[in-house]
Amino acid sequence: MVEVVRDREGVPRRTRRMWLRIFLVGLALWVATVVVVFLTGNPNLIPTLVLLGSFLVPVTFVAWAFERRGTGELTAGLVFSTFLTGGVLGVLGASVLEAYLLHPSPWLFFGVGLIEEAVKLVALMVLTRHLQTRSLRDGMILGAAVGFGFAAFESAGYAFTALFTVDGLSIIQLVQTELIRGLLAPVGHGLWTAILGGILFATSRHGRFALTGKLILAYLGVSILHGLWNSMHGIALYLTLLLTEGEQLRPSPQGWLVEPSAEQVNVFSLLEWVGLAIISIIGIAWLVILWRRSARLDRVGTGI
Repeated sequence: MVEVVRDREGVPRRTRRMWLRIFLVGLALWVATVVVVFLTGNPNLIPTLVLLGSFLVPVTFVAWAFERRGTGELTAGLVFSTFLTGGVLGVLGASVLEAYLLHPSPWLFFGVGLIEEAVKLVALMVLTRHLQTRSLRDGMILGAAVGFGFAAFESAGYAFTALFTVDGLSIIQLVQTELIRGLLAPVGHGLWTAILGGILFATSRHGRFALTGKLILAYLGVSILHGLWNSMHGIALYLTLLLTEGEQLRPSPQGWLVEPSAEQVNVFSLLEWVGLAIISIIGIAWLVILWRRSARLDRVGTGI
């Protein structure tokens, strides 16, 4: 009989770093698909390219989180179904609510944050309502699964629409969109919903989810981070115009356009990326604090 060695968390050691194998194999397949599409121009491969590029990073991070689960109730099947079902329910619910409730305004993106974080939270509650044990760590993992599922399907939509330009189909635009969204995915939807999921599970009482003050404050907090993230392009533009001079008007067939100076372009790019970095650092610090708290609770519960 082959003995399977398990670590302190009960996870077989040979399954550790499965996330790394998933990422490396997926990345190799994505690169191969990109090369073949450019060489052959075969449009039938475009769905493969969109799906591989959109799901690679979210699936990798969900696999990484799953290896650090807290209880035996978190099975691979549960996390997988939460990722897929939660992601689809999230994007569908957000699409409907945003279409009927939001209108152009300076606060538009904050409305998007409130809606999307709410639908992801509700999807998480519906999909995990049957769990008997709800630990802070498992809530973070399942919240991340819902958030990354949402991010994967949303990225697939952005990648697909980036394909279509005024000059026809653009594979370069598609690839660029997937690269940017893949790099930013770890500090977006998955991060925000992991925070909400952890607090949701930690504040549940008597086997039921509770609408507590901590949960409401966490919801508002991640929604603000979400809104700031989506608004950063406009915020950076406003700050650039406020801090610099040099824009010029130039004629065009549609009227007059503002032509920024080289200084303004550099300042704008710097402000936008610095703003996104600050938002990411706040979210990561919040998540790390919760994760360390879950580790302390695990040690107390196991007598370590």
